[in-house]
Amino acid sequence: MMRWIKEWAGKYIADTQYFVLCLVLVCGLACVYFFGKILIPVFAALIIAFILEGLIVQLIRFGCPRFVALFIVFLIFLVCFIIMLLWLYPLLSRQMVQLFQQVPAMLLKAKAQLMALPQQYPEIVTTSQIQELYNFISSGLSDFARRALMASLSSVKGMVALIVYLVVIPFLVFFFLKDKEKILNWLALLFPKDNDLAESVWEKVNTQMTNYIRGKGWEILVIWAVTFSAYFFVGLQYALLLSFLAGISVILPYIGVIIVFIPTLIISYFQFGWEALFFWSTGAYVLIQLIDAHILAPLLFSEVTNLHPVAIVISVLFFGGIWGGWGLFFSIPLATIINVLIDTWLARRMVSDKSET
Repeated sequence: MMRWIKEWAGKYIADTQYFVLCLVLVCGLACVYFFGKILIPVFAALIIAFILEGLIVQLIRFGCPRFVALFIVFLIFLVCFIIMLLWLYPLLSRQMVQLFQQVPAMLLKAKAQLMALPQQYPEIVTTSQIQELYNFISSGLSDFARRALMASLSSVKGMVALIVYLVVIPFLVFFFLKDKEKILNWLALLFPKDNDLAESVWEKVNTQMTNYIRGKGWEILVIWAVTFSAYFFVGLQYALLLSFLAGISVILPYIGVIIVFIPTLIISYFQFGWEALFFWSTGAYVLIQLIDAHILAPLLFSEVTNLHPVAIVISVLFFGGIWGGWGLFFSIPLATIINVLIDTWLARRMVSDKSET
């Protein structure tokens, strides 16, 4: 057995280029794992830079010099960024606080309705079971509300984080865009001079990562805007907060849609009851998600490698469990990188096997 492992390793892992590439990837993942929370502003700036680079490239195609295009795009981003942090973020936080303040009243109303079930269906459910269910849901929501409020603007920690993000992220975004070539050239020094494999993998990963991050950014904005318009039209409470959650739910394929549908369903029910507006609000959410899944997402992610749904769910659970929210966002790109590495390794193995035969 050991002999077979040694022969296999000597045959397939002894490839210097492939070994160096995997080593760099492992070191990068280790840095993210151990220093991920500290580097959150860097990751946020990288995502924004990826999105803005696409706009800069479009302006350059129309004959605009890169520095001028960079100035125009960065100025637009800076204005939007300040508006988001100084107006949108406090507004979302305020709606979240108001929502959680309304939770006890919702629970009492739900308890009153649930207590009628033992009288209607005594052979299925009892009063004690309803009480246990109510206590379980109430304690869970209370804990979730406490955690959510701790992350809001009401805490000193939230204010400090807001100031840091307001200064650091625009600074990093500007220099990521301005010194793009210098940064890429410096990263190239990490690889051996004979780095055909790294260049090949980088081209594939760069195409797919760029398409994914830009596409995901536009998908979030489109879903957010369309959902807000639908909720505002029917008069649903907390329309901005719920539509924002609907937008970011696309970060979690399959899972996010279901998770965000639950608060939409609950708030719609307690506001409208079983009236027509309840079905309009929930139906609008379902329709928008169907359009996103069958039209918008295929259009935005045409160049991203199609991963099997099982692989997507496993990557979401794995990387989300390791790195939390950022792991959820980067789960598909990381799975795509691993897929590219495996495909590259298999291709080189086939070439090696053919050369031996």
